[in-house]
Amino acid sequence: MKITYLGHAAFAVAFNGKNLILDPFISPNELAQHIDVTALAADYILVSHGHSDHVADVETIAINTGASVISNYEIVSWFAEKGISGHPLNLGGTCKFEFGSLKYVNAVHSSVLPDGTYGGNPGGFVVWDAQQAFYFAGDTALHTDMQLIPLTCPKLDVAILPIGDNFTMGYADALLASDFIGCNKIIGCHYDTFGYIEIDHAAAKKAFAEKGKELILLDIGASIEL
Repeated sequence: MKITYLGHAAFAVAFNGKNLILDPFISPNELAQHIDVTALAADYILVSHGHSDHVADVETIAINTGASVISNYEIVSWFAEKGISGHPLNLGGTCKFEFGSLKYVNAVHSSVLPDGTYGGNPGGFVVWDAQQAFYFAGDTALHTDMQLIPLTCPKLDVAILPIGDNFTMGYADALLASDFIGCNKIIGCHYDTFGYIEIDHAAAKKAFAEKGKELILLDIGASIEL
């Protein structure tokens, strides 16, 4: 798989021959102005929850590419009213797609769509095929349900966790989360975009390294292949 950071909590993941876009908040992000949203390839758009800093570019990408939205029932229904197709899930549900299996797992956060519509329960995604697996946590606090992931899903090759604190976990809690999910390779997200969530990069990486783990902080537009 190839994971490209698009800023904030947005990623493009090339997985098993399909292009997945995660929580696209790109065009309103001043730090990601060099990313051309209209040029992104997408077969599926995974939406963890309804906040505007996670759904801002869903409609543009879906219209340009014909991609389907994968999210909870409320969010998929909201986009369906805009003519965008999707597959609804609820917490604990697993479904097989063209790219592999996907499980919608718990997140502890809030969720409301940009027009004030109820956004359902926030969640995260575990995605896997026979060779590889990753976890995208969405926006979440540290919570003990993360310990269920190694019991119900294949071993993770990498996990994408929020580390910016204030609205989500900080990097210290993300370090504990890495223990809960049994994954030592972590890609950080949801940091530096706003003043509230600016972090000390060196301190965050050091905290992980001292525990024998790797925290990867990608430049916007940069990629990593696993």
